[in-house]
Amino acid sequence: MSQKATDNPNMRLARYGAVFLGLAVAFVLLTVWNINSGSVKIPVGDIARILLTRTGDETQVGIIWKLRLPRIIAAAVLGGGLALSGFLMQTFFGNPIAGPFVLGISSGSKLFVALVMIVALQYVSFVSSWMMVIAAFAGALIAMGFVLLAARSIKQMSMLLVAGIMISYICSAITEFLITFAKDSDIVNLHSWSQGSFSGTKWDDVKVFTFIILACFVAVFCMSKPIGAYQMGEAYAQSMGVNVKRFRVVLILMSSLIAGCVTAFAGPISFVGIAVPHLIKMLMKTAKPIVVIPASFLGGGVFCLLCDYIARTAFAPVELTISTVTALFGAPVVIGMLIRRHGGRA
Repeated sequence: MSQKATDNPNMRLARYGAVFLGLAVAFVLLTVWNINSGSVKIPVGDIARILLTRTGDETQVGIIWKLRLPRIIAAAVLGGGLALSGFLMQTFFGNPIAGPFVLGISSGSKLFVALVMIVALQYVSFVSSWMMVIAAFAGALIAMGFVLLAARSIKQMSMLLVAGIMISYICSAITEFLITFAKDSDIVNLHSWSQGSFSGTKWDDVKVFTFIILACFVAVFCMSKPIGAYQMGEAYAQSMGVNVKRFRVVLILMSSLIAGCVTAFAGPISFVGIAVPHLIKMLMKTAKPIVVIPASFLGGGVFCLLCDYIARTAFAPVELTISTVTALFGAPVVIGMLIRRHGGRA
């Protein structure tokens, strides 16, 4: 009887709706919570008026529109992008433990962005957002290339993860080496960025990463049907008319572009790409891309909004790096996944 209830389409739709509704409510509450948190408390009524009309106390308007709102959008959009990138990598490797941070993709992006910033700042006073995105994308592709080379000779996913972690350590070590040769005036910003943070986001940055991430989201959502076929195996995907080789290339490019974009603007952020898609699949009790993709994107935004709030307020006025908080919540999820997979084999 329980099996029939589980397979009931109405029950499935109700469960999907409940998850989306819960995520949407959490997103709205966390947005208001983040806008109102900080050294200056702003009443909810004033927040609504300032958001809608941009009128009111000049200090409050400046705090919301110049500081808090861009940061909130960064946490929501980039957090959703991280979850989406993680979902694509998990689909590509056929393993729920794959993710941009664990496989060293984020560290590759971090290395190239740091290199461009340090070299470019020697000759110019400004590095454009598009330069950072291109550098991060190149770094992500190169890191992904090393992971794919390792995947050819390493059949066990656990060993592939170890190889990805080693790539991450190497890229991080080179990045720290480069930072030591940066100008003193740039070291603070570079070091803060290299640890992961949504602070300092500007509206020009918001326009760039929102365009890239949302365009990728739409493209990935339109690929829901071939992704679902690919999850059933390459042979099944081919029988459904999917060009597997081309499809795998698209997965690599999309996941690398998203991960690179996030790293370019917020630095490397850990465990979001692994934990969020897994939690969404567990809540929805399905891996169907057509529902998991939008839910993971929304869930990634909610997760990062919560973690960013904790990072800003837990030990105020001292601010934690965002990766410190995401690791605190995301690492236990990954450990639980590993235990379940090991228990399943046993």
